[in-house]
Amino acid sequence: MILLSDEQGHLQAICRKNDLIDLEQLNKRLGRDLKLMKRREQLRIRERAGLKEMPALPSLTGWPTVVDEAVYDLPAVALELSEQGIAMVMPAEDFRALAEKADRFSFAVSSNAVPVNLDKPGMDRDQLHSAIKKFTGLRIQQRLEDTLELPPLPETAQRIIHLRVNPNAVMGDLVDIVESDPSLAAQVVSWASSSFYAAAGQVRSVHDAVSRVLGFDLVMNLAMGLSLGRALKQPQDHPDGYVDYWQQAIWQAQSSGILASMMPRGQRPMFGLAYLAGLLHNFGYLVLAQVFPPHFKLVCRSLEVNPHIDSSVTEHHLLGVTREQIAAQLMENWGMPDEVTTAIRYQKNPHYKGPCDVYARLIWLGRQLLTARGIALGAGEPVSDSIYDELGLDRERVEEQFDELVHNKDSIMAMAGMMSQ
Repeated sequence: MILLSDEQGHLQAICRKNDLIDLEQLNKRLGRDLKLMKRREQLRIRERAGLKEMPALPSLTGWPTVVDEAVYDLPAVALELSEQGIAMVMPAEDFRALAEKADRFSFAVSSNAVPVNLDKPGMDRDQLHSAIKKFTGLRIQQRLEDTLELPPLPETAQRIIHLRVNPNAVMGDLVDIVESDPSLAAQVVSWASSSFYAAAGQVRSVHDAVSRVLGFDLVMNLAMGLSLGRALKQPQDHPDGYVDYWQQAIWQAQSSGILASMMPRGQRPMFGLAYLAGLLHNFGYLVLAQVFPPHFKLVCRSLEVNPHIDSSVTEHHLLGVTREQIAAQLMENWGMPDEVTTAIRYQKNPHYKGPCDVYARLIWLGRQLLTARGIALGAGEPVSDSIYDELGLDRERVEEQFDELVHNKDSIMAMAGMMSQ
């Protein structure tokens, strides 16, 4: 049961747990502008009812209720009573009697009916063009023709990419690039001076920060992530409970780096590329807001009412394309390393097999480990031992490392705060 509200009042929407609520369809049917009820209001209602979780019982609040048609096709109904999955099961006719005053129509779709993980070559491009046609039909004001109207690669990022592929690059070349951007230079010195790195002595220059504290690889990747993040404006709208873009970036970068460094030497991916892939993993969120502004608000509201479903499923249902696909296509257009492009595209699919698949798997695993520890990065999934075996990781050691990472949350927050300045 999802608690919604607008200027007309409150409403309860009941559907099958793993279904995706189509908020736009629900609002059209009712002629309303319903959104997820604010968290503090939901908490107040639960406290008033003396419950930690609100089971799907209309009588608990007495508010108007809508029940999705698919619920009535079930042979029995299980009402979740706690976060531990304890449920009360009743025959379908008993539930129908409890919900006899509720309105009944279809407003949800099965999340299994939304095909997201398409691994065949060319599928991304096909889905992007399909999405363009879909939006044209919806009369989106922003014109999209044969290619997506996306920004050019920022100059600083261009120079860093050229530096990355130059076998003769030296530290002085990177220092020159960073120092040519005063804002970036101040950022690098701030990172190196922070308690996160606990540098001995004062950091007085970019050269000092690179040579003595951060190192060539880390500065190159942080500078790349920052210059790309600044290429697009941070959207003013976001889903309720959304973890800041830069916080997500630092969490995933750190987790990818930790996992990469713990893998056996023979199969260990490049630390710098794993870190950069984590840093840019959610870049598609910024692109989505810029490319599809008329529908970004709809995406935000839908993510709020479907927190248990991965964002890729919700976005694919609404837009015909996901943030991961859009960002990967953009990275490919910009000539970013294949490792980063693949990691971003397939980060939601732990079963993807192909070149550079290890980078995508590291982001996926890092997200699950962080989500399980209360870092709100989206819907979590169970992690099987086979994932650890494929990566050559010791599950117990990894769990310990992530306990320590989350324990040092304040340092991550401080680092993210520097990125957003």
